[in-house]
Amino acid sequence: MKYIIAIIRPHRLLEVKHELEKNEIHLMTVSDVLGCGRQKGVTEVYRGVTEVDNLLRKTKIEIAVNDEYLDAAINAIMKAAPEKEVGDGKIFVFDLQECLRIRTGEKGNLAIG
Repeated sequence: MKYIIAIIRPHRLLEVKHELEKNEIHLMTVSDVLGCGRQKGVTEVYRGVTEVDNLLRKTKIEIAVNDEYLDAAINAIMKAAPEKEVGDGKIFVFDLQECLRIRTGEKGNLAIG
């Protein structure tokens, strides 16, 4: 079992979600987040004053998958998310020690669904 965290541009979410669904990956958690990286923020001029905001809006997708879906999930994100520019995001993959379904008490691969 693996736990995937993908940080992507917010406007790419629908494309990523569609690509994941084509690979039979339907269960995910999505959050709006702020972060900074190599983009180094956005420079704006407001009333003649230049301001730099280094925390940019991003979307975080969290997915728990059984091992046989790992490559499909990563490939789907890599296909749909990039614009081939700095700031496209990152994918992190962790080993998932345990998963429990609260309603039924199922554990492990069965609980992921």
